[in-house]
Amino acid sequence: MRIIYHLGAHCTDEDRLVRCLLKNRAALAEQGIAIPAPTRYRKLLRDTSIELKGGAASAEMQGAILGQIVGEQAADRVVLSWDSFLGFPTWAARDGLYSYSGERALSFTQIFPFLDAEFHLAIRNPATFLPALQEKVLTRSTEDILTGLDPRGLLWSDTVRRILHHCPNVPLTVWCDEDTPLIWNEVLQAVSGHSPDISLTDTDELMSLLLTPEGFTRMRAYVAAHPPAGAAQRRRVITAFLERFQRADQVTVELDTPGWTQELVDDLTARYHADVALIRTMPGVRFISA
Repeated sequence: MRIIYHLGAHCTDEDRLVRCLLKNRAALAEQGIAIPAPTRYRKLLRDTSIELKGGAASAEMQGAILGQIVGEQAADRVVLSWDSFLGFPTWAARDGLYSYSGERALSFTQIFPFLDAEFHLAIRNPATFLPALQEKVLTRSTEDILTGLDPRGLLWSDTVRRILHHCPNVPLTVWCDEDTPLIWNEVLQAVSGHSPDISLTDTDELMSLLLTPEGFTRMRAYVAAHPPAGAAQRRRVITAFLERFQRADQVTVELDTPGWTQELVDDLTARYHADVALIRTMPGVRFISA
């Protein structure tokens, strides 16, 4: 059995991936892929990790935890998704991006020490990630996580490096959140591990948010009449509809973070592009490109 950890990050997925896989749970189960509901494992894994204090679970504990997560389902692959695997939002930008990502990733694999694991992680431009993260924090508290923070020093390559250092034998797949509309099918397949022979349903939630209602309706009709012959053609179709029908509020990002200037945003974006180029070259990383 293989345990698949979709690590987030925050403000990239908002549970769209696990919702889509849950809608296809029956078809995936036929291929030995279990998609348990997040309510079955998020609190359970958090509490178990705290209880173990970095140690490895016994075979008996591992079996008991698996039983609570998948029940009687026979599975070769179990997909677990939680954007707080690497840390909670309040701590996500403290002393670096997910400064304890390596230790936390390792602690969760220690719950299943006798099973293989995989990590999957979406990253996002800090110029938009940090304001979105602040907004997420403010939904639960009044804490300001950006004041006094130098965003220029926050690099996703450091997060990736920490994970690889603590879990050198765990495959890590990374992609850019900005590319997700173009690579959504590849992301779903990478995480679930389903055969390319099956086609998942209800995979267009993201596009429904990005396109105008007219554009979304037209795109669905076009794809139904002209099914893409592969990933490259699918990306061309999506790009064409985004260029013509993307919602106005999805095209322009308002700069309203106190103390931030357009110069800073441009600098962060340039640094992000350079950081992505570095991550692509890191041994142990599989990068899904648009």
